[in-house]
Amino acid sequence: MIHRALPLALALLASPLTAQQAAEDAQAYLDRIAAIDDDGPELNAVITVNPGAVEDARSAEASGGLLRGRTVLIKDNIETRELPTTAGSLALADNRTGRDASLITNLRAAGGVVLGKTNLSEWANIRDNNSTSGWSAVGGLTRNPHAIDRNACGSSSGSGAAVAAELAWAAIGTETNGSITCPASVNGVVGFKPSVGVVSRTHVVPISSTQDTAGPMARSVADAALLLSAIAGRDALDSATLVGPGRSDFHTGLENFSLEGVRIGVMRNQIGNRQDLKDIFETVVTDLESGGATLVDIEFEPNGEMYGASFTVLMFELREEMGKYLTSLPGDDKPRSLADLIAFNKDNEDSEMRWFGQDLFELAEASTNREEYEEARATALRIAGEETLDKLMEEHDVAFLIAPTREPAWTSDLVNGDNFNGSIGFGSPAAIAGYPHLTVPMGSIEGLPVGLSIFGAKWRDFEVLQLGAAYERVRRAYLPKPSLKPWSPIETIAE
Repeated sequence: MIHRALPLALALLASPLTAQQAAEDAQAYLDRIAAIDDDGPELNAVITVNPGAVEDARSAEASGGLLRGRTVLIKDNIETRELPTTAGSLALADNRTGRDASLITNLRAAGGVVLGKTNLSEWANIRDNNSTSGWSAVGGLTRNPHAIDRNACGSSSGSGAAVAAELAWAAIGTETNGSITCPASVNGVVGFKPSVGVVSRTHVVPISSTQDTAGPMARSVADAALLLSAIAGRDALDSATLVGPGRSDFHTGLENFSLEGVRIGVMRNQIGNRQDLKDIFETVVTDLESGGATLVDIEFEPNGEMYGASFTVLMFELREEMGKYLTSLPGDDKPRSLADLIAFNKDNEDSEMRWFGQDLFELAEASTNREEYEEARATALRIAGEETLDKLMEEHDVAFLIAPTREPAWTSDLVNGDNFNGSIGFGSPAAIAGYPHLTVPMGSIEGLPVGLSIFGAKWRDFEVLQLGAAYERVRRAYLPKPSLKPWSPIETIAE
């Protein structure tokens, strides 16, 4: 147990960290990574660590800043100057750019410490339809700390598992559609996908200029908000960051938010078909009502045209954005296009494609119709934003929408791939429209965590975080601790 791994509200009541304490905390996290990620249950959540992290923590605390030496693990599709950035692929195994992503520049300026890089679903889970979340050729298969034979979800699997296992104070993930919120939910931690444009994407391995964003993963909403404050900000190289309010203070005032009179929409059709999950969700509703909120039942089914249009957008943008990113890499021996990646995978089929192929890569490479793309993008944004999230909140006079995030973690299966329950969750509209989506632990099923999703309007990130923190204060559910063992019904019942 790391002695400084406290929710922010508690940490602020304790004595401030000294430089020596920050260094000791960093070393303790490195020791824990060695003990349970590299050895012991071998979680495979962390790909590599920063050898200078202890001294970085000492100097970061001494220089002040918002984070004052707190350690952060970084998803390995985000560039940091001291470590390779691989996106989980052997094609980028030696991708040492010497650059910091803009969000990492902000992190360091705020006193944050890059502890290391986390494993992920290779290429952020966009290579093939039959992939297994949490697997990459560089990092292997990430294991869920609550049940190491269960999936950690993707693509920010390593970040979610690492936070749950207390391998760092917090972590950063990325999301295109569900890649922060799903791993946060099944690993029992807080995950926040901010509005697209709150956090820069410069020097982050891309999928989609429309939907991509980085975001914090932590053990409390307060810690997630603090980390978001550290990494958010405008960036002249990312036009999406120039159109919003440019807010960078997400952590102050969370405790002042009252549930009294707040109207929250309950997405009844998105609760799913599991009675055990429905029972947990009804406890959430009761807890929120006990705090003074008004819960409004909403029956709604999204326009299916949104999903097809979004897929068209992702395929077109993947080819274009990946080409731009690869072209920017320093050195003469790097792939420079999506076509180069496809060729690399074919040449290294035994190591890269033993478990699944690259049908999505190949489809994206053939997606060149710009007129079709622009029409699909307009359609997807209109349906997901104006005709879904905006309309629901306006028609029902609610400030937020809630639903379960996902089902409990499924058994990892490299042969057959993932086993998602498509009846649960409402994350796609927020992902497609670029609206904020927060997931907060709401309980467990047979020892496996499940999360509560909270959605708000575009740029209402702070308000969504406020509601999440308010829910934590009224939450009655028992939250299980990671077992670091395979799932066992006998042990779960005995608890």
